[in-house]
Amino acid sequence: MKHFSLLDLSPIPEGQTAADALRNTVGLAQAAEAAGYHRYWLAEHHNMPGIASAATPVVIGHVAGATKHMRLGAGGMMLPNHAPLVVAEQFGTLATLYPNRIDLGLGRAPGTDMETARALRRHMAPEDSFPTDVQELLHYFGDTSGARVRAIPGEGTEVPVWILGSSLYGAQLAAMLGLPYAFASHFAPDLLEEALYIYRNSFRPSGRLAAPYVVVAAGACAAETDEEAAFLRTSQMLAFARLRTGRPGKLPLPVDDIEAEVPAPVLAGVRQALGCSATGAPDTVKAQLAALIARHEPDELMVTGMIHDHAARIRSFQIVAEALKALQSERAAA
Repeated sequence: MKHFSLLDLSPIPEGQTAADALRNTVGLAQAAEAAGYHRYWLAEHHNMPGIASAATPVVIGHVAGATKHMRLGAGGMMLPNHAPLVVAEQFGTLATLYPNRIDLGLGRAPGTDMETARALRRHMAPEDSFPTDVQELLHYFGDTSGARVRAIPGEGTEVPVWILGSSLYGAQLAAMLGLPYAFASHFAPDLLEEALYIYRNSFRPSGRLAAPYVVVAAGACAAETDEEAAFLRTSQMLAFARLRTGRPGKLPLPVDDIEAEVPAPVLAGVRQALGCSATGAPDTVKAQLAALIARHEPDELMVTGMIHDHAARIRSFQIVAEALKALQSERAAA
């Protein structure tokens, strides 16, 4: 594992506002930078009462201005929602303002419900143009000095582009295009191993990447004791259960008995979906993260987790960073 990084969905806790969530994101990013996280990604979601990062490039720019050296990026931008030229201009501008700090992860899903997707796109094409849209976007970041359509700012910035996915499609596309690949195992772990196998064994070197590079995403919730961590994690579990049953909302307060709040079949599905994770006291989290890394051998581990209390969330990611740095040191010494 070369690096460890953080994915922030900029959650809006119950009793708070989007403004609070965005302030929390800045505070968490600053703490993550101090703790040694390599990159900090934000994700595009729309029409979600509990997520404040809908205007993802705007939030990335805000966080970049409040930090010094950590890489910032999108994990991801949902490319079907946007014209490739617009995305190239947005991230080319970010890369011009913050050189060598900006990443662009691309997703194929809309990041919302279909009615909202129609509101975003206005005219939805029936065909899947994602592969050609990715290639068009890559073109805009290169040398387009002779082209009639250019991304200014954007051209020549060579912003690192990632393919994101939770299925085998993204693995195949990333391998074909010779791009780095990030798998969304923090909420959809079922196809993780097969996707990594396909990507690593089908990878074609490109001018952007000589060898496969994989990010595995994992949930993380750490505290001083196993019991406290399990309690804090119920906020995310309850939020996920409500989303799955058509009742999305702000990030709930933690509860003492999650089984009393969520029907057993739904809770079983939540636990399975969020199963690629580490929860507990420092030693517990370290052992669980070590097992994940040993099993999947990622080039980079990206952790994420939603905790209602901002201070507890910062502390959780600090504990996780300490565990991952220790694992890196132990592996280097072996």
